[in-house]
Amino acid sequence: MAADPAPAGAKPGLGRRTALASLLLASMPSVVPTVVLALAPAAAEPAASAATAARAVEAKNGYRVFDLDWLDLARQRAVPVRLYLPDAAQATHPVPLIAFSHGIGGSRLGYSYLGRFWAAQGFASLHLQHSGSDRSLWRGNPFGMVGRLHSATADAEAVDRVRDLGFALDQILSSEFAASLDARQIVAAGHSYGANTTLLAAGARVERQGRAVELREPRICAAIVISAPPFYADIHIEQILGSVAVPSLHITASEDVIRVPGFYSPASDRVAVYEATGGPAKTLAVFAGGSHNIFSDRSSSGGASLNPQVKAATQALSLAFLHSVLDHDNSALAAWPARFAPLLARFASNAPGVGSVLGTSAARAGDSAARR
Repeated sequence: MAADPAPAGAKPGLGRRTALASLLLASMPSVVPTVVLALAPAAAEPAASAATAARAVEAKNGYRVFDLDWLDLARQRAVPVRLYLPDAAQATHPVPLIAFSHGIGGSRLGYSYLGRFWAAQGFASLHLQHSGSDRSLWRGNPFGMVGRLHSATADAEAVDRVRDLGFALDQILSSEFAASLDARQIVAAGHSYGANTTLLAAGARVERQGRAVELREPRICAAIVISAPPFYADIHIEQILGSVAVPSLHITASEDVIRVPGFYSPASDRVAVYEATGGPAKTLAVFAGGSHNIFSDRSSSGGASLNPQVKAATQALSLAFLHSVLDHDNSALAAWPARFAPLLARFASNAPGVGSVLGTSAARAGDSAARR
C-alpha cells in the first residue's frame, strides 16, 4: 500500500506472481512478465554522483532536518533523501544511523513520526525516496496507472531500491555529515515494499535463472521490518529469508490485511515473514486491530483512537530494539510488552531475557477474528 495518500480510485494490492515486490494492482493481467535480476548488474566501481547542497528545512529542539537531492550518474537515477539529524551528532559524538525505505507510492517526506522521534532520541534517520516507485505513480493519466504500478513492482525496481540504499549510504558517509555519523552502527528500516527492501539489504537471498542474486548491504547491522509483504517465488520462503544474518524487529497488526477485488493477503503473511527470517535474534509485535497503513503518517488509518496509540507504541518498541542491538541492553525490550499489553495480540522474541507473551483477552479475541 502507499505510504503517501493515493488519489481516489487507486487500488494498489498484492500480486503473487512477483518474487520480490509484492504490490500490484488487482486488475493487472494474469500473466505478468518479470524483469530478470541479472539484467541490472551492480556497478563495478562506486557510482559517481551529482548533488545539490543540503537544504535545512526545519530546526526543532534537539534535531535538524535536511533535504538532499542526489543523482546516481551510473544508473541515471535520482535518489532524494531527507535527513533527521540530532543536534548532539558531531565528530566527537557520532550517532547511529537508520536508513528508512518507504512503501510503494511514498516519498522521503513520509514516516515523519518515526524520523522525528528517532532524531529526538539521538539517532540520525535517513529517509530515502525511490524514484521508480515513489509518489509520482499517482500522477498522470489514470488509465496508465496499471502500467506504472507494473513497472514499480518489477524485479528491476526491487533491485534498484536496494541499490538506492547502498548509494545513499555511500553519499551520506562521504558528505559533510559523515563525521557526525557512526558508520559501524547502521540499521535498515522500512514499511511494506520498503520492508522487502530492508530484508534484501539484510541478506534475503533469491535466485534467477539458476543463479543466486546477492543484494546484502554489509554495513547493515540490524533491520526494522514493518508490515512486510511475502516474498513469492518457486521456492519456500525460508530459503529466501533464512539467510538474513542480522537481528530483526518485525511489526504488524492483526488486521494488517490487504483485500482488493481478485486478491487477498491475510495478516498471517506478515507473521510468516517473521517466522521464516533468519538471524541471531528476532522480535515480533502484532498489534490488535489496526491496518496495513496504520504505520504510515496517515492519522486515521486503523481507527482515530487506535492510530496514535499504535504509533507511540511503535516508536517505543523501535527504540527498545535499537538499544538492544546497538547497546546490548535488553531491559527496555523486555519491559515493552507489559507496558503496551492492552494493545497487543502477540509478542515474541528470542532475545536473551525477553521472551514471548500475548496481549489482553480482548486483543487475543481480535487476533483470532483476524485469522478467521
